[in-house]
Amino acid sequence: MYYPTCAHACQDVLSSYQLNCSVVVDEDGMAVGDMPMPVPMIMTSPDCYATDDNFLRSMAYCISTHCLSVPVSDIEHYWETFLVGQSYGQPSPKEPYTIALLHADPPPTEIVSARKLLNATTLVNEQAYLADCNGNSSFERMETRQSGFGLTLLIAGAVIPIACSLLRSVPFPKVLMSRFNGYFIDSPLFGHRHREPFRNLALVPTRGQAVLIGYFIVVNIILSCVDYSVVSPNSWYATESGQLLVYITNRQGVLSFANLPLLVLYSSRNNLLLWITNWSHLTFLLLHRWVAIICVIQACLHSAIYLQIYVFLGMHTTESKLTYWIWGIVATLAMFIMLPASIIPLRKKLYNVFLASHFVLAFIALIGCFFHIYYRYANQWGYEMWLYIAFALWGFDRLARFARLARNGIRVAEITRIDEDYISVHVPSVAAQGHAYLYFPTISWRVWENHPFSVMGTLIPQELRKTFDGGRSGFHAKDPEKASPHASTSASFDSDASTSPPSFKSGLIFFIRTTEKGFTASLRRKTKLPVLVESSYTASALDELRTIPNCVVFAGGVGISAVTPLLRTRGAGSTRLFWGLRSEPLADAVKSVLGSDVMASCVVGEVAVGRRLDVRAILEREIIDDGETETAVVVCGPGTMADEVRAVVCELAQKGRVVRLIDEAFSW
Repeated sequence: MYYPTCAHACQDVLSSYQLNCSVVVDEDGMAVGDMPMPVPMIMTSPDCYATDDNFLRSMAYCISTHCLSVPVSDIEHYWETFLVGQSYGQPSPKEPYTIALLHADPPPTEIVSARKLLNATTLVNEQAYLADCNGNSSFERMETRQSGFGLTLLIAGAVIPIACSLLRSVPFPKVLMSRFNGYFIDSPLFGHRHREPFRNLALVPTRGQAVLIGYFIVVNIILSCVDYSVVSPNSWYATESGQLLVYITNRQGVLSFANLPLLVLYSSRNNLLLWITNWSHLTFLLLHRWVAIICVIQACLHSAIYLQIYVFLGMHTTESKLTYWIWGIVATLAMFIMLPASIIPLRKKLYNVFLASHFVLAFIALIGCFFHIYYRYANQWGYEMWLYIAFALWGFDRLARFARLARNGIRVAEITRIDEDYISVHVPSVAAQGHAYLYFPTISWRVWENHPFSVMGTLIPQELRKTFDGGRSGFHAKDPEKASPHASTSASFDSDASTSPPSFKSGLIFFIRTTEKGFTASLRRKTKLPVLVESSYTASALDELRTIPNCVVFAGGVGISAVTPLLRTRGAGSTRLFWGLRSEPLADAVKSVLGSDVMASCVVGEVAVGRRLDVRAILEREIIDDGETETAVVVCGPGTMADEVRAVVCELAQKGRVVRLIDEAFSW
């Protein structure tokens, strides 16, 4: 920033003089460095500095006497690049450093009075030189430190998830790992709810997620508080307290900028960390929200402290009219508004409005940050690099989305009503797995709207002729009159039902639960619609379960779609499905897609229609208690079901059963 410091200090002292070509402006004050200090305004242009003989000779002599350890090549570079200013397209000095030094002979012997007309070669006031040297060097030292702190935040935010995910490869004893996960990783931080919002305001993180969130909070606080050095005398600041205050607010600004790339990375669908770590998107979205809170607090502190400084010095009226100040306020307000506009009740009721406003406000915040530093520093100190990284990550995500859409092209979706609550959507000639985002551009004027749905199947049955046993489908329900008075029907799939081999065509099948209003309500009133498919996003965590000998799968309603890849591809080992749903037609539709091979009696443990599964009894029965055999428990369903499964799994793990929990979820 200020290398060589000695040369910049000489320039700071001598630039306070009035040159023959300077213009004196009758103003109340100006900003010196990053701290406003009231001084008379002497306007000297780069052309004036580049051509004034007394200034060039005084600079050359000052550098020759104060920069004895600096190589001449570095001095020449400074002379050519920074002597007359730091603006793009500025003129070069009319003569090089060595020639100006020759013209300074004989050496000056007197000091021209400060802020007077410089009409001869002058010595510099050593006290003023020391104050300027301290100001430049201390400011550069602080900037270097906080840039390092910002890099620490950014790199650690990417590396720590990878390092934590690699711990899975360490061959710890299974019982020890299961107990550890039960106590310190999978359990909610407090209470028994993780998927269900606490007081309908926020999600309670798991203890493992809380450790990461705590890390971000603690490390940001520590980096905001440590390693400040106050130097006196200092020409930049009138008091040591003012100097410290500026360092603190600048630190907050840099740390806020350093958190911006993490915000973009964690929220991206095409997050590289998702592929590397196999963590769920839900975890990264949770981290995104907490890092956002930290980032916004830092931005608000940066703005509020500078506001206080300028008000105290009586400079606010003038400074607040400058372009950089206006853009800074725009960015801070956009970031601040996003916090209350992102609470769970609003996200649930107005999800598409939330997404659109979130995108617009985030874009305004990034643009505001860019122009804030551009008009303040003209991209001289590298603050814009944080924003370039954020924009690059954002651009990569958007390009990847577009590539996924373009690969599949425009298709026509066939929509079939299953019953009053569910529909099936068939998209022909598209291949995908995991989940996909569907765009229906003709269903409303908001053509950008898209929603994630799990892929139920990749082959669409053309004809399915069934011979029903006794007039019923292959899905058999117990006689309700013989059932418990506290339960409705408990169902099982009959793999012996006679079914003629159906014909298939390639494509995707989605099962969707509809609502009375909104996007899905509009969808159920259609039979065919143009559709864009952004796919595929694979639930990679399920791939690790193929080697686990025992697998227990819980599904709720259309949550069965998310676990079908596991049911289809499980090889050796036992897999048991427990499915709770409210609709018998949905069960029939799933059977027609999966077929009797997948939904065999050895796989289907229980299908409960219209009643809750007894999660505790199922898990205590299915999780093998021998201290060796590992059981994977997969759950995809309503928040209440997922939280109940999580609570029981963690309890059993704490008692010594070897179990691993996989929660397939979409977060608002």
